[in-house]
Amino acid sequence: MTIRFIHTADIHLGKTYRTSPSELERYEDFFIMLATIVKSAIDEAVDFVLIAGDLFHTGQILPRTFARTIETLQPLKDATIPCIAVEGNHDWIHRRDSVSWMEALSEMGYITLLRPSRTESGDYRFEPFKRETGKGGHIEIGGVNIYGLGYIGTQAGNHVARICNAVTTTNNILLFHVGIWSYSPVEIGNMRPEEALPLSETFDYVALGHGHKPYIVERGDGRPYAYNPGSPECVNFGEERYSKGYYLVTVDEVRYRHEFRPTSPRPMMVTTINLDGAEDADEALSRLSNEIGSGMMMLDDERRLLLELKLTGRVRFHPFELGRERLRLLLDEFCHPLHVEIKNHLSLFTREGASQREQKNLTEIEQEVLRELVTAKSEFKGREDELVRIALAIREQVMKGECEAEELLALLTAPQKL
Repeated sequence: MTIRFIHTADIHLGKTYRTSPSELERYEDFFIMLATIVKSAIDEAVDFVLIAGDLFHTGQILPRTFARTIETLQPLKDATIPCIAVEGNHDWIHRRDSVSWMEALSEMGYITLLRPSRTESGDYRFEPFKRETGKGGHIEIGGVNIYGLGYIGTQAGNHVARICNAVTTTNNILLFHVGIWSYSPVEIGNMRPEEALPLSETFDYVALGHGHKPYIVERGDGRPYAYNPGSPECVNFGEERYSKGYYLVTVDEVRYRHEFRPTSPRPMMVTTINLDGAEDADEALSRLSNEIGSGMMMLDDERRLLLELKLTGRVRFHPFELGRERLRLLLDEFCHPLHVEIKNHLSLFTREGASQREQKNLTEIEQEVLRELVTAKSEFKGREDELVRIALAIREQVMKGECEAEELLALLTAPQKL
């Protein structure tokens, strides 16, 4: 019997830019993307859908996000297509005395949340999933055995042997929120390729998540065994370089054939403009206008784009003269971006003829100003570096618009982590 399924990951529902006037439009992007995948699953009449972690952008989501998730998954439930998921690092709720949103979805039948139990000796137990409780680590569909393991941290490679030892079936899929070094662009939560390789002896298809760049991992003989579809929507700046999509997989006589189905994420652009030598802010804005206008000609998408603008070079005017609001007004004239992040790395020259030509970038100037303000209060002396780091970290999070109030509070209450 032929089995077909969709493998997706890193949906990041609830992601938006809190300080952007268009935050609701960006918020909807991720639900629109999930709805597109749900529609594809129904149109293709697949047997199940796999979500390899990070369905949500944060563990503590808004009630409206939960309601929109149910609304988006409802057609899949109505079509009786199982949606099997594991928790990613973004999905985890750290207060374990509370029921997580993923657990709630599983109890309500919108997803099948797979989570193994552990023995006293640390071994894994993939108990059969029970619909009445919404819990379990293993489910069988059409002769295919699906095992689920969410994010387990930076030591995931040390768990591989125990994972494999807990499995006694054949024709197996492992749903695992982990990256593979040399393939995954993320910095933590990865395994080395040699640590992951034993999984290929126990599992016919390892459905990965975590890294937002698609990749396929092969054995030494060239046979692929692990697949990461990446995120179907651009989540962070820099991802515009990656292909975006999901896998449609066909299982026929225990042979897995995958097809990468591209998606259409919101356009995203990261551009660096060198303003070296600009005499004043007007000249800089004129040069900026010309380069941005040229860049916009290359876009072929009617949707408002997400833009990260980096300014570099040594200029003869104070970088503060190119304030964020002034730059945003200019950008609105050319491309009216949905959201823009500005990184001002301009350097300032002192007057000509000085014994040494001094240059300072905007970050250094900000640090000096903050340090002077902190030092003005005698009770803060000796803590200048610590408090400056906290202030800049809070400013950065607020400007990105991604940080919740409790996360900002954590920066104040736990400065030693910075």
